[in-house]
Amino acid sequence: MMKAIPVQEAVGTVLCHDLTRIVPGEYKGRAFKKGHVITEEDIPDLLNIGKEHLYVLSLGDTHIHEDEAALRIATAAAGSGITLSDCSEGRINFIAEPGLLQINTQALAAINSVPEVVLATMHSNQHIPSSRPVAGTRIVPLVIERERIEEVEAICAQHGPVVQVAPLQHFKVGAVTTGNEILHGRIKDKFGPVMRKKFAALGSSVMGQTFVGDDPAATRASILQFVDEGADMVVVTGGMSVDPDDQTPASIRSTGAEVVTYGSPTFPGVMFMLAYIGDVPVLGLPGCVMYYRASIFDIVVPRLLAKQKVTRDDIAAFAHGGFCAQCEPCRFPVCPFGKTD
Repeated sequence: MMKAIPVQEAVGTVLCHDLTRIVPGEYKGRAFKKGHVITEEDIPDLLNIGKEHLYVLSLGDTHIHEDEAALRIATAAAGSGITLSDCSEGRINFIAEPGLLQINTQALAAINSVPEVVLATMHSNQHIPSSRPVAGTRIVPLVIERERIEEVEAICAQHGPVVQVAPLQHFKVGAVTTGNEILHGRIKDKFGPVMRKKFAALGSSVMGQTFVGDDPAATRASILQFVDEGADMVVVTGGMSVDPDDQTPASIRSTGAEVVTYGSPTFPGVMFMLAYIGDVPVLGLPGCVMYYRASIFDIVVPRLLAKQKVTRDDIAAFAHGGFCAQCEPCRFPVCPFGKTD
């Protein structure tokens, strides 16, 4: 496939090595890089640097240049919420809009099993707060057999988008705060301000907060009232431990909610509860959500705001990656915490 040909016959072929331009006493540097596809406009410049013959690759009908290969892979794999960068040195990046990154890991593995094809991504199901690169693709050699790229395209066609972003929806959130010590003013509520800040950062808002003391009937009534008033989500704070007077889990169950889990294999966040009243998620939030930058809240809530139905299996999968290393300074989400795939 590599051969030396006259420059005038090289249009459409691929350079096998860099070509240098030298201007004595003024300049020495790369004029054309390895992998460049020769165009008609290049011929005068090539002759001017003394190149009358070139060592080139002839693609023919059976092979594809790295730039075209990367574009075809990226186009086939990208879904909603993704734009593609320009191709640079054979590589194209996937640029995500804000939202929840979703990676089809089964398809991703199948693509990378195709020889000489590379597609690498960030972890799935993490919140992307602002536009940023989340994946990249290229092939290993300068050229690749056409049938391998067609195989990648077939995988993408079969499995749907491999890399996509689901936008976070604006939720109206009802907050129910338990604890007689807060209701009677003996201590100041610290959960409310944290909740407002966290939901605002995710594009949602707390529609109201009620204080119910330690009365399970009042807790139940407040949860149901928020649902009746159109809340998209209800969070209940306080009373999530195993102490006999902590009644929040029982209060949530008494609403008739379908309980997904009480307990999560995450540190911090073990005493977490997730239930559904119809399509409305009800969360029992442990106190750690107030004190840690990253907790079970930051793993689960973005998924719920992206309209994902979180299951017991999803919660169980948090065990791998659910131990926070308590790094100083905290770099979440650029860390292993909550990364299950």
